[in-house]
Amino acid sequence: MSSYVTRKTPGDTSWFVKDRFGMFIHWGSYAMAARHEWVKNRECTPEDHYNLYAEFFDPDLYDPKDWARQAKAAGMKYAVLTTKHHEGYCMWDTQYTDYKCTNSPAGRDLVKEYVDAFRAEGLKVGFYYSLSDWHHPQFPIVSLHPRR
Repeated sequence: MSSYVTRKTPGDTSWFVKDRFGMFIHWGSYAMAARHEWVKNRECTPEDHYNLYAEFFDPDLYDPKDWARQAKAAGMKYAVLTTKHHEGYCMWDTQYTDYKCTNSPAGRDLVKEYVDAFRAEGLKVGFYYSLSDWHHPQFPIVSLHPRR
């Protein structure tokens, strides 16, 4: 017999039973490598080379208003956006790091644009935020860390 106790999820999650069709928008500065979000780890990309993705990040095809219209037309009820993946790059303006899209040629808060666009279409919004942060100097050097 397990000693784990299942607790009720905070908030009202009943909508998910009905509104199950949604979209996961998973991208960030790592998309510039045009391969996968684990490129830094899998290809052991050196820090100075990988940081170029953040330095030149400018998502010229980012159009959350169009994405939201298309999602709604397809019958989707919600969308989840990657706000920070394991490499630590933030897709919004934050005071806790300089490793963020507002310090790139993008120069704006991409999460806010997403939230505004999807809510305007009546879609629920969610965020994928990785607590793991390879960019942070105190991240433990484990087998999954690119600096291993």
